[in-house]
Amino acid sequence: MMKKGIVFFDLDGTLLDNSCDQVPDSALLGLSELRKNGYVIVLSTGRDMDTHYSVKYKDIVKPDAIIHRNGNRITIGEEELFIHYMDKGLLRRIIDFCLINGLCVGTSIGESDYFTIPEEKTRSDVSYRGFSERNYRSVEELFNDDILVSAIDFAGNIKKAKTLVEAKFPELTLFPFNSGTGADVVETGFSKADGMVRLCEYYRIPIENTYAFGDSQNDIPMLKKAAVGVAVGNAADSVKEAADMVTDHISDGGIYNALKLLKLI
Repeated sequence: MMKKGIVFFDLDGTLLDNSCDQVPDSALLGLSELRKNGYVIVLSTGRDMDTHYSVKYKDIVKPDAIIHRNGNRITIGEEELFIHYMDKGLLRRIIDFCLINGLCVGTSIGESDYFTIPEEKTRSDVSYRGFSERNYRSVEELFNDDILVSAIDFAGNIKKAKTLVEAKFPELTLFPFNSGTGADVVETGFSKADGMVRLCEYYRIPIENTYAFGDSQNDIPMLKKAAVGVAVGNAADSVKEAADMVTDHISDGGIYNALKLLKLI
């Protein structure tokens, strides 16, 4: 069956209602109808969806492809289409800077979580999701030769982190989560929008046949790149301003209602 187009969905706050840790039934119904209608479904997130605390959502959504870590990794089923690893020297400088300045930064890889201030990451999780399920290991293990880091993120006082880190590291951009409890770190040249382009090339589908849904600042490049960018009702104001349309709140059928309005289902 010839694919009609590609629809890109952010996870947290867009497909996943973090207040109850559920993907609403209406969103799942929309995804099911979208798939039957011949659209490619892509999960586009700041997470690595193969980590221990994320894989369950991948199994629920069942995307055709995934843009992980804001474009730093792309998978199609079990195939790895693209991956970028952070330079160990840059990572060392970031970690040392954050340790000196009391900032919580780190990453999750597989079954393990590596953060400079584990208790701060736990507080961030509980504030945003109501629970935390981390398997902490020393952040120094990130410098072992057999551990490859594709991206990192912050937790805690993001206003302070953004000001300090972007001044020190011009090659980095911090995208605060809509919840205010953390931020993704993106290296120059990588974004969800770049991941979109790679997948359009792979599926041989023009950008003109793409749709994107999001709620946070790291979704803005994706919403602007897509033919139609949709912000859910609970999105940050800056995201709504960047989108072509604003749908209802995630818990009020926002995804399903927008798909219907756009005549994709």
